[in-house]
Amino acid sequence: FDDGVTLFHEMGHGHHGMLSDATYRSLASTSVLRDFVELPSQLMEHWLSEPAVLKEHARHHETGEPVPDELLERLKAAKLFNEGFATVEYTACALLDMAVHSLSEYDDDFDLAKFEKEYLEEQGMPQGIVMRHRPAHFAHLFASSAYAAGYYVYQWAQVLDNDVFAAFEETGDVFDPETAEKCRKYIYSSGNTVAPQELFKSFRGREPDISFFLKHKGLV
Repeated sequence: FDDGVTLFHEMGHGHHGMLSDATYRSLASTSVLRDFVELPSQLMEHWLSEPAVLKEHARHHETGEPVPDELLERLKAAKLFNEGFATVEYTACALLDMAVHSLSEYDDDFDLAKFEKEYLEEQGMPQGIVMRHRPAHFAHLFASSAYAAGYYVYQWAQVLDNDVFAAFEETGDVFDPETAEKCRKYIYSSGNTVAPQELFKSFRGREPDISFFLKHKGLV
């Protein structure tokens, strides 16, 4: 199932490119602010767990039979398992990222492991949880400057994608054509020709609402 999530996630990035409708390359496709670039990809993940999608694509490798309803119910029941753990381990990474890149100077003997330990203690990190990515292999931050001080964007995108997907759910049909066309226009096609906050408000008619994110994670 995790591989399916990755497939739909990357397919969302692909759709962001294929549906792009912008004149200039520098403003087209995924050439958007980091705060917005993960919205089209994470939004696509929502459809993977829809029964209609799984019935079509999750089939037995020998018989071709679609996934049984009983297994779908078990998947649904396990959806929120360990969600609190996952949220804390991710948030810790995002906070440490911000803290490290907020330092104006580094001594020659700067000890990143010591900095990590002391910072997490200050934040009250639960002893039973560690960071998802330890600094020594935190490639998002140190392989390039692309996500430096910006690892938080995946969680911010969850605020946005859960709010956008809720718009589909509110119609009673997560494949609603009218909502899908609106989503294509404002989320997938506009690129950076319009400020991302304005694109979101054009789609939703308001500012993002964090309640959908919290409900999705089972935190409310």
